[in-house]
Amino acid sequence: MSESEWLALEAAKGDPAAFGRLVRQHQSKLRGFLLRLTKGNGALADDLAQESFIEAYKKIGQFSSGNFFGWLCAIAWSRFLMEARKRKLESLDELSEAGTDFSDDAPEPENASLIRHDLESAMAQLAPMQRAALTMCFALGLSNEEAAESLKIPLGTLKSHINRGRAKLEVLLGEWRKVAVS
Repeated sequence: MSESEWLALEAAKGDPAAFGRLVRQHQSKLRGFLLRLTKGNGALADDLAQESFIEAYKKIGQFSSGNFFGWLCAIAWSRFLMEARKRKLESLDELSEAGTDFSDDAPEPENASLIRHDLESAMAQLAPMQRAALTMCFALGLSNEEAAESLKIPLGTLKSHINRGRAKLEVLLGEWRKVAVS
């Protein structure tokens, strides 16, 4: 049993300090996930993260076992979709459609912030489900199965979103690679 799983079970028994530790352990990762989904809108990502933790606190008794962070991401994804529909951040058609490998071109350390900026800009152009799938699997380290469960989609659908997202990132970042190699 992981520490997060143990803390969640303790929080479910009524230990608020255990839930506080869960928040401290996962708040930056959850905010990063939401920051990507909201295309860099820090205030909205913070609001959604706070709402997600509040909802998780209310529903902690429903957590039985497994990956706590995956369970938390499922809540955050749901909050994002509700907010996106409310604000019409994305078209509903796009919403219902529901890391790039630089190993060959290892960047110089001074280019790292530029590369990160390019990647974030490219990620912002992906459909929300593609951003979520790529972020969960590559940036947050969830397994494909955990990400599919969190997003409430079949495993094959998740893999499809990952493949389409990676292909689009490759096209979007293709110009950077041409410049970096020359």
